[in-house]
Amino acid sequence: MEMVEINAGKYYLRALRADDRIDDRQAIIEGFADPESKRWMSHLDLSDLQRAEAYITRRAQGWAEETRFSWAVAEPTTGDLLGEVLLKRVDWDNHTAEAGCWAHPSARGRGMTTEALGAVLRFGFGALGLREVFYKHHPDNKASRRVAEKLGFTVLSEDAENSVLVLRNA
Repeated sequence: MEMVEINAGKYYLRALRADDRIDDRQAIIEGFADPESKRWMSHLDLSDLQRAEAYITRRAQGWAEETRFSWAVAEPTTGDLLGEVLLKRVDWDNHTAEAGCWAHPSARGRGMTTEALGAVLRFGFGALGLREVFYKHHPDNKASRRVAEKLGFTVLSEDAENSVLVLRNA
């Protein structure tokens, strides 16, 4: 599938890029080097330009393989990367996916992730025909929980390591 850009109100959702016009690599490095990001996403090492570029390449592959749909959340006038929102683990047989997101430290606390992920959920339910979207986070990650609750997700299961929330297409 070709990447689909989305106008999400105050934000523009586009492909992650590393080309002669837009280079998101440094913002990705900064976003994942932040202590708060490291706390919740320690499994990802995006500490240099090569790793950040490989991350961008994997995101493009996800679109091509129709297994993961990722959007850079960009400031619409400058194109600066503010974060990423995505639908991953797409299960076409069951019409489900898992939502994910992260925000650059400079973009936190202004509702950007909620607004951008809301646009992606509408795309997932409308254009992709999803019936359920799951959202997983560590129970101590209060910011992640607030995003999910603002978007209407409800708790499906919870233990000491994971909270799993679900949003169903009405």
